[in-house]
Amino acid sequence: MRRNETPEGKSVRVLRVGEQVRHALADILMRGDVHDDVLAKHSVSVTEVRMSPDLRHATAFVKPLLGADEAVVLKALRTNTAYLQSEVARRVNTKYAAKLKFLADESFDEGSHIDAVLRRPEIARDLEQDD
Repeated sequence: MRRNETPEGKSVRVLRVGEQVRHALADILMRGDVHDDVLAKHSVSVTEVRMSPDLRHATAFVKPLLGADEAVVLKALRTNTAYLQSEVARRVNTKYAAKLKFLADESFDEGSHIDAVLRRPEIARDLEQDD
């Protein structure tokens, strides 16, 4: 393991820049800087941004508040990608402006599904027997 890598093998710089991009996107969306009716009506959380190793591509995982109108919000974000890219480039000082890609964050749904499975009576019964 190199000195500038996490135990998972990811570059600390890549993680740091991803977090800076996440903060910039969240700030832009929170302030309502994007002039879009759909984005104005929805609170959007930017849960994670994964950068490519060369920092030229950023995948932003987003979730509208309460998961409402997810497809509509994603479409609005994708429609305004050029503006968001330029704003992020202005706020995050890197050699190249990262190309943004927006995806729905499914981790909450997966967590809820796992929780629901663990609460089923037949599963809960088996888990209690292990104690």
